[in-house]
Amino acid sequence: MTLTKIEVVNMLNEHIGMPKVECTRIVESFFDIIKSELDKGNPVMVSGFGKWMVNSKKARRGRNPQTGEDVTIAARKVVTFKPSAVLRDALNP
Repeated sequence: MTLTKIEVVNMLNEHIGMPKVECTRIVESFFDIIKSELDKGNPVMVSGFGKWMVNSKKARRGRNPQTGEDVTIAARKVVTFKPSAVLRDALNP
């Protein structure tokens, strides 16, 4: 099951009882802050949950599996997530 932003807003509304408009503003702000920090190259750590980091991948050679043609895969940045020990322990009792 995929958890969408609107589902997070609804769960927050049910747990806290805050109006949905305020819950939406909080969830959107939270994700905007995370995106902004990652865009700056800063890791984002949520204690007890995990850490998001931006890693750079170098350009590399690859192959198109349909045609067998050699291609160059461009350098890019990727976001990785490392769960905290607390989260890992909760998922693997």
